[in-house]
Amino acid sequence: MASSTSAGAAFSRSLRLRSPFLNPIKFSQFGFFRSKSLPLILPCLALDASVTSVSAKGEMEKENKLWGGRFEEGVHESVERFTESVSFEAEELWVHDIRGSIAHANMLAAQGLITEGDRDLIIEGLGKIKTKIETGEFVWRKDREDVHMNIEAALTDMIGEPAKKLHTARSRNDQVVTDIRLWCRDAIDRILIRIKQLQAQLVLLALRNDGLIVPGYTHLQRAQPVLLQHLLLSYVEQLERDAGRLINCRERLNFSPLGACALAGTGLPIERFMTSQELAFTAPLRNSIDAVSDRDFLLELISANSITAVHLSRIGEEWVLWASEEFGFIIPSDSVSTGSSIMPQKKNPDPMELVRGKSARVIGDLISLLVLCKGLPSAYNRDLQEDKEPLFDSVKAIIGMLEVTSVFAANITFNGERIRSSLPAGYLDATTLADYLVKKGMPFRTSHDVVGRAVALCIAKKCQLSDLSLDDLRGINSIFEKDVYDFLGVENAVNKFTSYGSTGSGEVQKQLQFWCSKLDITSAE
Repeated sequence: MASSTSAGAAFSRSLRLRSPFLNPIKFSQFGFFRSKSLPLILPCLALDASVTSVSAKGEMEKENKLWGGRFEEGVHESVERFTESVSFEAEELWVHDIRGSIAHANMLAAQGLITEGDRDLIIEGLGKIKTKIETGEFVWRKDREDVHMNIEAALTDMIGEPAKKLHTARSRNDQVVTDIRLWCRDAIDRILIRIKQLQAQLVLLALRNDGLIVPGYTHLQRAQPVLLQHLLLSYVEQLERDAGRLINCRERLNFSPLGACALAGTGLPIERFMTSQELAFTAPLRNSIDAVSDRDFLLELISANSITAVHLSRIGEEWVLWASEEFGFIIPSDSVSTGSSIMPQKKNPDPMELVRGKSARVIGDLISLLVLCKGLPSAYNRDLQEDKEPLFDSVKAIIGMLEVTSVFAANITFNGERIRSSLPAGYLDATTLADYLVKKGMPFRTSHDVVGRAVALCIAKKCQLSDLSLDDLRGINSIFEKDVYDFLGVENAVNKFTSYGSTGSGEVQKQLQFWCSKLDITSAE
């Protein structure tokens, strides 16, 4: 116990030395230094000591940083832990980093900045590192900070002096953003595939439900009858815009920053167009300062993902509602449903609930990156290290959301009987009745009033518009004739829609034909 008391006193003295604002006497009044609690505190003290000091042995075990020439002290362990990025970027960026380094080595050799023999050694060594990473043999070291330094240091360990020439006319500033642009390009391609897969599932779902009429809603209130196919194709249109945004983003990001170096370029005779071409970029970026600092392409990509996430969330919301007992319009299969740990009867559409929930993550990733970029001065700043985690998270989330929505769409059926039984409610044919009166020459505002009075009469009589007799209708306005019944009822109402893009059968068939052709769909199977 004496040693414990001594340790507590030492800790108290250290607090007094570290901060003039801490009074150990008052501090102890809260019970923090009671002797019976010291054994619980001591392990924490030992941990704190290991964090706040670097042992001489630890210094001896550390290797010199590749950038450490002007430094006399090693990096503090807490700083090293705080600033490393290899833990979250290595898995994503390594393949692009190696690809960029190979292109850079080829260019350096072509320009006479390194020998062809050194180039061959570098490329051979990078190939061996690639194999080690793929087989799980490569050891990622946090003290080497990031994916670039890990690969370069490993290459130096492997081939020696030639590896030290690889970073000629290159900074981590242009290297990392080259890697990220290559990663984003591939990520967009992966997302576009998932978008097309979901579009195809929605079109197939539409083909399987030919002619099924559902209530259309505005303000979540019954509005007009629509074909289910029309509603499903509205989702397809949203996804097409999502794809278009990504395609445009890909075109804008496909320019090479490699060779911009730290910010000012280089006086060495490099050829940026060569590396740009080898990495399949459109061209090098014109301005070296902009090249290393630009993250607009990330904002665009994550913004596009956020809009896609909103669309998927809205689909999820609708399908979750429609799967409820109150609607009963959708029956998910067991393979895309989950149960309750306490309620045996439950069958929950959890995948679409999580799609709705994960949209918040994707939107949050966008906000994080916007706030990250808003106050940065020109050129590269270390803050930009924080751009990767929101990027990786956004892409992972959106790919997962698209995949599970596709699977869900392939494993639901629409309860036609329940849907049809629900159609009489809500006077879905009221607007079509107003159109009938317009065709008779009545101004629309007047027809709106007349139909409103007809609906009021139906409410009073507890019937549908089609149940009103001709005398009932003429009691409201003498313009009504027998042909009015050709406009009443949901089937008649849907058949009266003829405008381009409308829910009329003919127009929906045109839309279906367009999407079947675009997505190479030949049948509903």
